[in-house]
Amino acid sequence: MEIIKLDNVSYYYKSYNDDGTFGQAVGVEGVTLSIEEGSFVALVGHNGCGKSTLAKLLNGLLIPQSGVVTVNGLDTAGKDNIFEIRKNVGMVFQNPDNQMVASIVEEDVAFGPENLGVPQPEIVERVNDALEQVGMSEYAKRSPHKLSGGQKQRIAIAGALAIRPKVLVLDESTAMLDPLGRKEVLKVAHELNAKGMTVILITHFMEEVLDCDNVIVMNGGHVVRTGAPNDIFDDSDLLSNVGLKAPRTVELAHKLRQAGFDVDEHESVAHKLGGDVCRELKK
Repeated sequence: MEIIKLDNVSYYYKSYNDDGTFGQAVGVEGVTLSIEEGSFVALVGHNGCGKSTLAKLLNGLLIPQSGVVTVNGLDTAGKDNIFEIRKNVGMVFQNPDNQMVASIVEEDVAFGPENLGVPQPEIVERVNDALEQVGMSEYAKRSPHKLSGGQKQRIAIAGALAIRPKVLVLDESTAMLDPLGRKEVLKVAHELNAKGMTVILITHFMEEVLDCDNVIVMNGGHVVRTGAPNDIFDDSDLLSNVGLKAPRTVELAHKLRQAGFDVDEHESVAHKLGGDVCRELKK
C-alpha cells in the first residue's frame, strides 16, 4: 500500500538572469512516483538535482506549483490537511545544531508534541519512548550542545519520533557526521524501519544505499530511474550520466568476478563480500 504518491509534480524557484530579468530554475519537474508503506527508500543524485526540494514537498514545507502530492491519502495543497500531514511525516535535516531548540535533551524532544497540543502526561510518555528508540535515554537531562554529532542527530530523530509520524525523512542527515556518527544514525533508521516505519533516506554516500529496498535516482529535477540497489549500481551508464559512483564494495565484487573469483553477482555488502572472499581463498 502506498503511503506517499506524487503525480506529475513540478516546483520552480525564481532565478535572476544576467540581463536583470527574473526567470525560473527547476526544483523538480514532472515527477511521478509512489512510496510503499513500511519501505526503506534512498533518494540519490548530485548536488542541485532536486532531492531536498522533493523532500520538502513531502510534508508541505513546499506546495507543488503543478501536480499533486498525497500523504496517507491527504493532498498537501489542502490547507486543512497540512497539520495532519506534518504529523505523518517527520523531517530530520543535515545540520543537527540547527535543529536544537532547547538547552536540555528531553525538553528538545518534547518541543514537537507540545506544539501539537499533546497533554503533558502523554508528552512525557512520548519523550521517554522516543529517546529509548534512538538509544539516548541516559542523556535525557544533558545539554544537546555537549553531545557528539551522531548523538545530536539521534536526538533530532527522537524529536521527530515524538510526534508519532508514519514516515521519517532523513535529508542528508549523515552528511556532517564522522563514520561512527553515520553508523549510529543509520542503525536507528533501520531499526525503526524494521518496526514498520517508512524511511526515506536522502544521501550522497552510496554505501548507505545498499541495504535499502528501493532507490530513486534524480538528475536535473527529474526522476531518471527507480529500482533495487543492485540494479541501479549495475547500470554503469546511468551512474556516469548522473555523476554518481557505485560503492567500493560493488566495484570490488565486480573486479573479483572478472578475476575469476566465485563471488555472488549481487554480493556487495562488505561483511557478506568478505565471507565470499574468505571462502574462495580457502579452496
